[in-house]
Amino acid sequence: MSDPTLDSPAPERVLVITAHPDDVDFGAAGTVARWTAAGVEVSYCIVTDGGAGSVDPTLERSEIPAIRQVEQRAAAKLVGVEDVTFLGWRDGELVADLALRRELAAQIRRVRPDIVLCPSPEIWYDRLPASHPDHRAAGEAALAAVYPDARNPYAFPELLEAGLEPHSVPEVWIMAHPVSDRAVDVTDQMEAKIAAICAHVSQVSDPERVSGFVREWTSAEALNHGFGEGRHAESFKVIRLG
Repeated sequence: MSDPTLDSPAPERVLVITAHPDDVDFGAAGTVARWTAAGVEVSYCIVTDGGAGSVDPTLERSEIPAIRQVEQRAAAKLVGVEDVTFLGWRDGELVADLALRRELAAQIRRVRPDIVLCPSPEIWYDRLPASHPDHRAAGEAALAAVYPDARNPYAFPELLEAGLEPHSVPEVWIMAHPVSDRAVDVTDQMEAKIAAICAHVSQVSDPERVSGFVREWTSAEALNHGFGEGRHAESFKVIRLG
């Protein structure tokens, strides 16, 4: 399977790991929409319960995780994704410990992806909100789960005992990295991307404003990567592991 507009053979399976519901929609929903349109199987793994995020002060925190799961599933469907897993870690308290690495390694072995797409473990000082501590922890744990945990039969032997065979991920795409080296033209996917973002009703109090700044930054990414005026792009740091 190939997609020349992505400048490389399209993968068969992709696993997207994010810290919170809505992270993938802001960072990569356009790219996901391109993949699914090309027949790629995309799965989401959302690490936290999203319980620390809401624009509605009348909501009890205990109500928020269930609302955010519904919103993320709706957003996923808008870009062609049906397989969404929620790990349920507490929002705002994530650390890249062995327990999280084990869960992410299990997801990698379950999905057996050609690409893992995850947050950056590095701080991007020019876009600090993209470097939320939960994002960085999820990124650090995801990279450790890719290498060495998911591929190593001696890492977390209980996974092997449960029938989850080792899997080597050939490529990792990192969102919100300060030094991106791959950009995807998502001009034709912008309406789907914006719709996916706005599906997170509990987070988006002003859809018009959000749409405006998302279009501004994707337009800037397109210019930065040479796509020209009037285009929109999402950018990533790509790591190839062979």
